[in-house]
Amino acid sequence: MYLETPKKFRTLQNQARQVAENYLRPISRKYDKSEHAYPKELDLLAALLDGMNAGSPDAVGASSASKRKGAVEEGVKNGGNLSACLGVMEMCWGDVGLLLAMPRQGLGNAAIAAVANEEQLKRFSGTWAAMAITEPGCGSDSAAIRTTATRDGDHYVLNGEKIFVTSGARADAVVVWATLDKSLGRAAIKSFVVEKGTPGMTVTRLEKKLGIKASDTTSISFSDCRVPAANLLGNAEIDVQKGFAGVMETFDNTRPLVAAMAVGVAKASLDRTRELLKKAGCRFDYRQPLLCASHAEATLYRLEAEWEAARLLTLKAAWMADNRLPNSKEASIAKAKAGRVANEVTLKCVELAGALGYAEEELLEKWARDSKILDIFEGTQQIQLLIIARRLLGKSSSQLK
Repeated sequence: MYLETPKKFRTLQNQARQVAENYLRPISRKYDKSEHAYPKELDLLAALLDGMNAGSPDAVGASSASKRKGAVEEGVKNGGNLSACLGVMEMCWGDVGLLLAMPRQGLGNAAIAAVANEEQLKRFSGTWAAMAITEPGCGSDSAAIRTTATRDGDHYVLNGEKIFVTSGARADAVVVWATLDKSLGRAAIKSFVVEKGTPGMTVTRLEKKLGIKASDTTSISFSDCRVPAANLLGNAEIDVQKGFAGVMETFDNTRPLVAAMAVGVAKASLDRTRELLKKAGCRFDYRQPLLCASHAEATLYRLEAEWEAARLLTLKAAWMADNRLPNSKEASIAKAKAGRVANEVTLKCVELAGALGYAEEELLEKWARDSKILDIFEGTQQIQLLIIARRLLGKSSSQLK
């Protein structure tokens, strides 16, 4: 793995930075203050992204994050997972909430890309998909979900409730995790694509949140909701030996994307704080010993080092996915490190900037609020550490809780 950004992705990276700076940031505060208002400006941007991806073998976005067979050339590959992470980093340098509100770039799209069969990939191409996993009372235990899917002829009947569904009210469809047989435990959990307007699916609540206000977060109930059997993603057979691994493969692709979001917003805070501190007289001379630097300079140096570690771990997890290497541990390491670093960096930058950092005159306070969710969704910090420990110690989920 080379640590430099691959040459073929640099143009894409530069374009994403231009979009973030000139398109997302100017409307960032507007939609932070207008929670639940849909950012219509994103329609044009999403259409341009769709057009760019349609003619590119190295598309950027959630739908390109996959470890699908045949996606690897001979030798080392820098592919869709790496390009997606690089693009997400730049876009979240602009605004995390607006990226999450982007049509057809939801985590549900990454789930479809990860586990759908070829027919489903074609059928759901162009669909904006949210992802519904968490349930009331289940906390971070994805295996404890109670939503059921009962086979009835050519359909499955879904019953249950989901909470904290990103883009649940706006997306064209929702990827729902449900169990085919509670007695078989986690092995029976499958994911279903439930299209908007399906009878029995109801958005019951819009959440008011600390950050990412441009993105809608909902609760959804399913009451005798009939979903075509063809909408079950991947294999309908229950493989007790493979257990929960099949549906959990989704996280191996989505967790590096969330880590990339954290890297992006942390970089935005570092860049702006450096500018403000320079105006205040800080020199940022890396040649001098750290003990000779001011407290503000030394603090920023430490934050930059933490950020660089998070960035490289994120790129490694994505690169491994591109090369079809098992990356479950690395995806959790990247998510845990980047989520924690983003929280620390953005809050510390507010502190370093003083009154400016706390006021709405700057976006620093907004980035601090936005960053908190990145250490929570797609598996909390604590869950990531638990997963990493299991992988390192060779323990199962029942052995190490």
